[in-house]
Amino acid sequence: MSEWALKRFWKDATVEPVEDGYAIKLDGRGVKTPAKTPLVVPTTGLAEAIADEWRAQEDKVNPALMPFTRTSNSALDKVATQHAEVAEMLAAYGDSDLLCYRADRPAELVARQNAEWDPLLEWAAEAFDARLTAQPGVMYQAQDKAALDRLSQHVHGQSAFELAAFHDLVAMSGSLVLALAVVHGARDPETAWTLSRLDETWNEEQWGVDEDAAATAAIKRGEFLHAARYHALATGA
Repeated sequence: MSEWALKRFWKDATVEPVEDGYAIKLDGRGVKTPAKTPLVVPTTGLAEAIADEWRAQEDKVNPALMPFTRTSNSALDKVATQHAEVAEMLAAYGDSDLLCYRADRPAELVARQNAEWDPLLEWAAEAFDARLTAQPGVMYQAQDKAALDRLSQHVHGQSAFELAAFHDLVAMSGSLVLALAVVHGARDPETAWTLSRLDETWNEEQWGVDEDAAATAAIKRGEFLHAARYHALATGA
C-alpha cells in the first residue's frame, strides 16, 4: 500500500488517449494500480473523474477521497483477473434475490412489498424473459434455471470496470434484479436504494430509528450511489 503513503509530487493530472482507452498521468507519468498495472480506463468521463481525484489531493494521497480510483484499481487488479468467477458469484444472487422473499404479516408490510417489488419482477420478466417467483418467508426456494441463465448472460457480458461497480450494486442491495434495473435505467439509483431497504424502513416506522444503524446505512447509501455513477461512466452514459 505504499502508493497511498505518497506525498503530492505532481502539479497536474491529465487524461491522455492510449491504445486501450484513456490513461491518467501525473505530470506526464502514467498512474499505476497497487499491482503495478497501468491505470487505463475505457471512457473519457471515467478518466476525468479519476483525474479530478488526483487533482484534489493536497499534501498526501488520501484514498478515502478517491472512490473512482479505488474502484478502477479493483477492476484492473481483481475483477479483470477473475472475471468469470466474479460474474458467476453475482449472477447467483438471482436464485435468492431479496425481492423474492416476502413477509407473511402484517398485512400492511405485505401490501407494501407487493406494490413496490412486484413491478420490478415483472420488469425483469419482460426485459430479460426471466420470471422470478416471489414467496412468503425466508426458506430457500430455487428459481427457474432458464430464467437465471438469461439473467446471468447480462452479468457475464459486462466489462471488468462495469462488473466492479455492479458488484457493489448487487451486494449492498441483496438483489440482482435491482442492480440490473439501475444499470438499465429502469430505476434511478436513489429509488433502488430505497426499495432495497423497504423492510428496514418499515421497522424504523414501527420502532424508531437506531442511530448507529442509520449511520451505517448512510455510508452504504453513498457507496451504492457511487457504484451507480461509476457504472454509468464506465459505459459512457
